[in-house]
Amino acid sequence: MDYQKVTPEIIEQFEAIAPNRVKLNGDISLDFSQDEMPIYGKKMPDVAIDVTSTEEISKIMEICNEHKIPVTPRGSGTGLVGGAVPILGGVLLNMKAMNQILEYDLENLVVKVQPGVLLAELADDAAKKGLMYAPDPGERFATLGGNVSTNAGGMRAVKYGCTRESVRAMTVVLPTGEVSNFGSSVTKNSSGYSMVNLMVGSEGTLGIITELTLKLLPQPKEYMTLILPYEDLETCINTVPQIFMNHLAPQSIEFMERDIVESSERYVGKQVFPKEVNGTEVSAYLLVTFDAATEDELDATVERASEVLYESGAIDVLVANESQVKKDVREARGSFLEAISKETKLLDECDVVVPINKIAPYLSYIKSIEEEVGLTIKSFGHAGDGNLHIYTCSNDLEEEEFKRRVHIFMNYAYDKATEFGGQVSGEHGIGLGKVEYLEKSLGDVNMRLMQDIKRVFDPNLILNPGKVCYKL
Repeated sequence: MDYQKVTPEIIEQFEAIAPNRVKLNGDISLDFSQDEMPIYGKKMPDVAIDVTSTEEISKIMEICNEHKIPVTPRGSGTGLVGGAVPILGGVLLNMKAMNQILEYDLENLVVKVQPGVLLAELADDAAKKGLMYAPDPGERFATLGGNVSTNAGGMRAVKYGCTRESVRAMTVVLPTGEVSNFGSSVTKNSSGYSMVNLMVGSEGTLGIITELTLKLLPQPKEYMTLILPYEDLETCINTVPQIFMNHLAPQSIEFMERDIVESSERYVGKQVFPKEVNGTEVSAYLLVTFDAATEDELDATVERASEVLYESGAIDVLVANESQVKKDVREARGSFLEAISKETKLLDECDVVVPINKIAPYLSYIKSIEEEVGLTIKSFGHAGDGNLHIYTCSNDLEEEEFKRRVHIFMNYAYDKATEFGGQVSGEHGIGLGKVEYLEKSLGDVNMRLMQDIKRVFDPNLILNPGKVCYKL
């Protein structure tokens, strides 16, 4: 594609649309050159525009489409696959100022928001009204627009689904500058192709989301979190199917290995998880949360769950029943990435997803290739839905050698996931970093279909180029 540069004349047009919000050169934040996984590269945009409305974005996209200027939309930049990196320079649209919770419809249990609203802001605001926004990705300071664009999952996905299940409608600016509304606030819809579901998870390659209508739920009245220590990882993971086969309905099931827990505890400065229980060394943990409408219902569920968990090999069933303990557990679990990053010079990650009955053999396979690829491997993840976060780490390799070894590891990891009936990404998306692995996993036909869809929406391939299904 023959992309064009941003000229002084075009900058003047941008200034007329967004006065005093067009930034050039040294005025552009260095943060805009990368996301939270800088191993996928850094590139500054030529122009960054703080946009505030659908109308502004529409006019900017008309200009960029006419002149074939690449455009990258960006929220908080908390992605981990290079999805918000402006790899061709061009125009970066900073969506953070579009951060208003617009309207609650309490009778239909939906809320309208702008894409720059943070996940934490909506979660806290809805809770004040006795409601819950179900998606709970680990990065609470990501924008909702970014969550929708990657179909973020999080810990509650096992019970309430990923972000996709909570999106009812959206307003979208297409790469041509046209504005369209997809979906509606109704619960059921069989009215043609689902444009909403096509946009969810498209990572800003098909259109720019400027307004969202999201589903809410009544806030559960009671919660209880169980900490389950295990002697070995295999026993820990093999417990998960037993929870479902016994008709329990956990809100979340997280697994973590001991080394990653210890990194997290060093990071937060306190010990949260037991390392020895009844004289037995702990190697792995499950963190299981249940919710219910009443205390009696919750107590009965936890009692049944405890029996299943003991029978399945848990050394003990520990209840995080004090508010401070619950806070400490959540803080430790939420800091895994930051803890690994602090202790690691070079880092990459895949959030592969496999069927839950394949988690144990899959992780055993990953451990078996650690020495061969010459990298330190750390893992944790959402055991209830098979979404595993596997980190490749090194403190002594040069970057090029690290990348070479990671490439070998990723091919092994994704090939095995495909063999087990899994997928390349469970929630972080494909972005820039995982395109070749997606292509290998899905095959030529599926990649061609996605590329054809991209061209229908974006005939000049200007919107977030080089991501998901198109290589540059």
